[in-house]
Amino acid sequence: MPAPLLTTMQLGQLLQSARKARKLTQAEVGARLGLSQKRISAIELDPGRLTADQLLRLCAVVGLELVVDAKRKPQPAATEGAKVAMAAKGAKAAKAEW
Repeated sequence: MPAPLLTTMQLGQLLQSARKARKLTQAEVGARLGLSQKRISAIELDPGRLTADQLLRLCAVVGLELVVDAKRKPQPAATEGAKVAMAAKGAKAAKAEW
């Protein structure tokens, strides 16, 4: 299951991991994008200044697909009282089956 990226540091690590998984060097990725190895290194260390076009092109080269989705609301945690009530209800149901 895909995990959300919350920081640019996570994006840089993801780009680096994807590049390495494809056994590509920074120089090879740079050559495909018309960028220097030094620029690819800088992107992996701090991708905060990438344009959308650069990000999409880089993702394509390293085998990633960028998907943007609506943020999901977290499910509320059951309160302790609700857990006890559910457990008691389950116990009653089990007794009724006997």
